[in-house]
Amino acid sequence: MLKRILILVVVVGLAACGRPSLNDQPLSNQQLNLEEFFDGRLTAYGQFQDVFGEVRRRFTVDIHGTWDGQNLRLVEDFVYEDGSTEQRIWTLTQTSPDTWVGSAPGVIGTAMGREVGDTFNWQYTIDLPLPDREPLRVTFDDWMWLLSEDRLLNRAYMSRFGVPIGEVIITFERH
Repeated sequence: MLKRILILVVVVGLAACGRPSLNDQPLSNQQLNLEEFFDGRLTAYGQFQDVFGEVRRRFTVDIHGTWDGQNLRLVEDFVYEDGSTEQRIWTLTQTSPDTWVGSAPGVIGTAMGREVGDTFNWQYTIDLPLPDREPLRVTFDDWMWLLSEDRLLNRAYMSRFGVPIGEVIITFERH
């Protein structure tokens, strides 16, 4: 037990050191525009892994996005490896050329995001539904990078009470 606690302390310490920043050197000259990338049909493939690196859950997501000139609506239909499903509907509003706010059922307060070059950082707290359990309140520090005009990589750092609990890695593909 002591060994597991020590490993957790080390992992938490290391996890706090390796986060991206909007000030990081860009890796491409591409420009991410959420309203363009997510307008239409997409499929995403992802997994959740805990702080020890163990994959706990895999999923696919069918996404239908619509952009009306100010609001981006994303209907996300999740299918998990165990056959369970979930739907999340996001409404994102562009508040300036590079900032966004958003909401979805279960999100506490307002999600806040910012685009810089090929990168988008999105932060929010949500009551995350879990199978056979009460929802778990977690905070996401969500990072997206445009890889090509039809592919985007997402790495989301999850924490609870400020303590890292895992990461979600997702690849979005436009149809």
